[in-house]
Order: sequence, then structure tokens, then C-alpha cells
Amino acid sequence: MVSPLVLGIETSCDETGIGLVRGHDLLADAVASSVDEHARFGGVVPEVASRAHLEAMLPTFDRALATAGVRAGQIDAVAVTAGPGLAGALLVGVAAAKAYAFALGKPLYGVNHLAAHIAVDQLEHGTLPSPAVALLVSGGHSSLLLVPDVAEEVIPLGATIDDAAGEAYDKVARVLGMPFPGGPPIDKAARDGDPAAISFPRGKYHDGTLDFSFAGLKTAVARWVEARQAAGQPVHAPDVAASFQEAVADVLTRKAVQACRRHDVTDLIIGGGVAANSRLRSLAAERCDAVGIKLRVPRPGLCTDNGAMVAALGAEIVSRGLEPSPLDLPADSSLPVTEVVVR
Repeated sequence: MVSPLVLGIETSCDETGIGLVRGHDLLADAVASSVDEHARFGGVVPEVASRAHLEAMLPTFDRALATAGVRAGQIDAVAVTAGPGLAGALLVGVAAAKAYAFALGKPLYGVNHLAAHIAVDQLEHGTLPSPAVALLVSGGHSSLLLVPDVAEEVIPLGATIDDAAGEAYDKVARVLGMPFPGGPPIDKAARDGDPAAISFPRGKYHDGTLDFSFAGLKTAVARWVEARQAAGQPVHAPDVAASFQEAVADVLTRKAVQACRRHDVTDLIIGGGVAANSRLRSLAAERCDAVGIKLRVPRPGLCTDNGAMVAALGAEIVSRGLEPSPLDLPADSSLPVTEVVVR
């Protein structure tokens, strides 16, 4: 039996993503990013992102269909990120999804952005183990989740109490005179630096919780750089980048392993834009190997926001025969991760 063809639409931040998935097979993953339009502001401007989604939606949809070699009429279901994310940006995606679902006469599924970051791993590594622990790290989220069932049950275990990890990367990059977004340039610079050169703080490292805090680390880096500059001393950016990156990866991987051991789970999934970071991936692999935890990390292109992840979650939901969302589906910028499908 041929699996349903599911369209996925992602517009929660600054990427317009259109994905087409059949079962666990990725047929198309078209992305249009407005990141260059936000770079001069040092962060994503919601109104700019919303307009960019409007302009990119139809061309990106057409590109995805052409890549997959299918017609719109062959789509069996439409999935869209309903939240969390930027309110205006979400509205563009949800409105587009409603239009496609209504015009094609197909069911609509409003899904959770965070759950989609977990589900995308199925496109690379097959069916998700149950249960699993997921570490989601991006510019807007840093969360630890227990995942008994990615289509129906996701349980929060811990989250950042202030800055997300990716947000800290962006702010530290600005301090070091690096471009936005900060993740790639810091990762690149860190390869030439010494991760032990500077002892930056690890927030909530020994507090016994599974929560994170990166605001203090970000401030510590800024104060260290300011002090060096005020004293007329050189700032070796690769050492700062490597030491900062080591602090972030250390905290994230330590707590992820703790979450697995506390809940007797042997599978860890890492997703979100920061999951593309080379040091996070390597340190996670080292620590998981040391305690017998199986690590699953999608390839970097599937870690950042994209339509494929939404289509992957939609395909899983459709395969279970779960109830679709209503056509008056709202966009919810603060949608809790416990609500995988909006009904």
C-alpha cells in the first residue's frame, strides 16, 4: 500500500519551508530564507519575516512540487506549523495551509513546531524509538523532552529559564564582530581556538534540575571581552568562540544524558538549529557512547527550520488515522509542546 503524500508548511520564524513526504521518504524540501534581510538588525524582525513569507510562499510551493515530480492534486493531506513561533509569521503559513487544504479538499493538521523537530529524524534514521528523550536547541528554544509518542504525547522535562542557546550564540557573535546568525561563524572560528583557554560559567550546571540558563554565560563573555579591550590587551576570537561553545555544549549534553538516565531511556534525539553545531554533535556522541545511550541527530540541513519536518510529523499523524484540525485552525505563538496537534 502506498503511503499518503503529505505537504508540510513551516513559517514559524525566518524560513519559508515547504516539504513533501511519503511515509518516511523525503520527496522535496524547499526552503526560502529571509536571514539576510534581518542581518543588519542583529536578529529576526517579525514584520520583515512575515512579509518575506508572503512573497516566498507560492514560489517555494511550486519549487517543492517540481522537485518531487508531483502535482498539487496528488497531495493527500496538509500539515502546517501552528505554533510556537512569531505570531505574524505563523499566520502566513496557517492561512496558506488552510487555502491549500480547502482548495484540494484534503484534511488539515496544525502541528507543534517542537514536535516536528523530533519527527524529522524519522526521515533519516527510520521509526523513532519509544520512549526517547529529545534535546531541542535553537535560536528560540532550548528544551529537554520525554517522547513516549511523537504523534500524541510529548512531555516537557526542562527548558531554558532565560536565553535560548542559539540566542546566546547570536549575542556572543555580535560581541566578537561576527555576522548574524552567530552559530556558523562561532563554530568555524572555534576550530582554530582552545576550548580550555577561558573558563566561562556553566549556568545551572549542578542545580539538580533539567533546566538551562545561558544569559549569564553570554554576559560573562561580553564582560571578558570588554575587560581585555579596556586593558589594551588582544582578544583572540577563536579562543573566545571555542571556550564559549564548549560551555554551551557541556551543559546541554550533561543534562541530556542526565534526563536519559533519570527516565531509564536509552535513545537520545537532538534537533533544532544548534544541533548542526559540530562540538555539540561530537561531545554528545562521546558522552552517549560512554554510558550506552544511542544518539540520533539528523543531518544539519534537517536540523534547521524546514517544511520537511512538518511534513514528517504530518505523515506520522496521518498514518495513525488521527483526527485532523478544523479549518478555523488558529495560529498560536505560545503553543505548548504537550499539544502535538491542534484540534
